[in-house]
Amino acid sequence: MSITVVGSIAYDAVKTPQGHRERMLGGAATHFSLAASFFDTVRPVGPVGADFAPDDLRTLCIRGTLADDVVTIPGGETFFWSGVYGEDLNSRETLDTRLGVFAEFVPRLSTAARACDVLFLANIQPALQALVLDQCDGPRFTALDSMDLWIETARDALVEVIGRVDCVILNDSEVRQLTGRGTLSAAARELLELGPSAVIAKRGEYGAALFTREGFFSLPAYPLAAVVDPTGAGDTFAGGVVGYIAAQRARPVDHELLAGAMAYGTALASFNVEEFGTERLARLSFDEVQARVAALHRFTQFEIPFVKETV
Repeated sequence: MSITVVGSIAYDAVKTPQGHRERMLGGAATHFSLAASFFDTVRPVGPVGADFAPDDLRTLCIRGTLADDVVTIPGGETFFWSGVYGEDLNSRETLDTRLGVFAEFVPRLSTAARACDVLFLANIQPALQALVLDQCDGPRFTALDSMDLWIETARDALVEVIGRVDCVILNDSEVRQLTGRGTLSAAARELLELGPSAVIAKRGEYGAALFTREGFFSLPAYPLAAVVDPTGAGDTFAGGVVGYIAAQRARPVDHELLAGAMAYGTALASFNVEEFGTERLARLSFDEVQARVAALHRFTQFEIPFVKETV
């Protein structure tokens, strides 16, 4: 069994207050795969151009990821994004976007990719996400990501595909934008009514929140002294969440399992932002991940203090 992820494999040029990179490996499927590959075999599906370097393909496959569904388009250019982050790293300005081969991307999954146990639909057009779902052979668990662009321009198609997956993983602002609700809790509860069994709201430096019909769970971000580059953190988080679920084949995907998955997603995302692009994830060990998950567990435990009743 394996994990299939459909999304972008890209090159990024990034400037942050900590430095810059003119060309580095990126893309949603890349960051997701590097995180999820700690838990199971991953099959990314997406196009690259003739400019995609063999060393970058090796990095993508460093922990056994299978690149059979990564298609090289002769004469094409790999998707490229360039941006600069502000001092607080919460805001960024896009300087350049060149879709290249991604502009004409229509997912066609191999037999092995269709037979996945777990499927993640990264941020692509909702119509393409639906096309992927149509091709798959009933995965045990499905999740998707999206963005404000599709909420604005393809809302009906996005709502339809949300109704076909088990879990929605969005930024908290996107959850509110999609529903028009003023509070995250009300917005997430409305999304649950569309069909998924879980909504996970990414909240950046404030962590993440889980909403299911069983209840609510929230986890802070791992406290870091410095953040170098937040690019790909959300996709890394998703890779940790979905990867952990893939590894727990014998357990039902319920509220408790999703809460544990969020701890791994949070830990992996914290490593991702410590260096540029995929640099930290590429040499990360699972022992380091486990240690950070254990630290998160310690940080979030507390005793309920006894308060003497007064008359």
